[in-house]
Amino acid sequence: MRSTLIIDADDTLWENNIHFGEATERFLDIVESHGGEREPARDRLTQIEKRNIPIHGYGCGGYSRSLLDTLEELEGRPASSLDRARILSLAQRVRRMPIQYLPGVKETLPLLRQRHRLILFTKGELDEQRDKVARSGVEAFFHEVEVTAEKKAEDYHRLVERHAIVRDESWMIGNSPRSDINPALDSGLGAVYIPHENTWTFEHEEVRSQGGARLKVLKHFSELLQHFVRE
Repeated sequence: MRSTLIIDADDTLWENNIHFGEATERFLDIVESHGGEREPARDRLTQIEKRNIPIHGYGCGGYSRSLLDTLEELEGRPASSLDRARILSLAQRVRRMPIQYLPGVKETLPLLRQRHRLILFTKGELDEQRDKVARSGVEAFFHEVEVTAEKKAEDYHRLVERHAIVRDESWMIGNSPRSDINPALDSGLGAVYIPHENTWTFEHEEVRSQGGARLKVLKHFSELLQHFVRE
């Protein structure tokens, strides 16, 4: 095995943020049904999510909390039991969404596994992410699976130490500049950036490719074969 390839899950292997986007639109329907305005509510939700994530973390639980807080702050009163139930249902629907692999992923992973050590490194709430991994069947393609609460440079350093990863021969592959690309580069790993048009706005960041950094930018997951699987 020539390299260690560390691969993100949400919006790299399968669709994720589109489901949260659809739930947000249904939440804004609730706001409008109460006489509120859609776009100011969307902006307020973004502000509240930024406030809540350090406290409640990523995932459907924190998301439903942010929806509820947004509705209550907009209306200046506690939400009704009906609205609470509707918000919880939106979040639970996202959590139970069937896994929808992105194009080329299922064909590419087994070929990568034949040549390299693959580590799945996904961020989010532990039980929720492990449930996605189990339902996806993706473990068959990976030598190791790790779920982390955050993906900062120090989290990559710990990953490197736990798995005795040789930085100069290893790459992080993902769609998020903030969580996948920049912290991996900062920790001395190579990075493969595969943009997704629906990447969550919180994950947007300018890619910091400085002198000597090993960075590849690809359009599709299957293009990894051109770089990491050669006859």
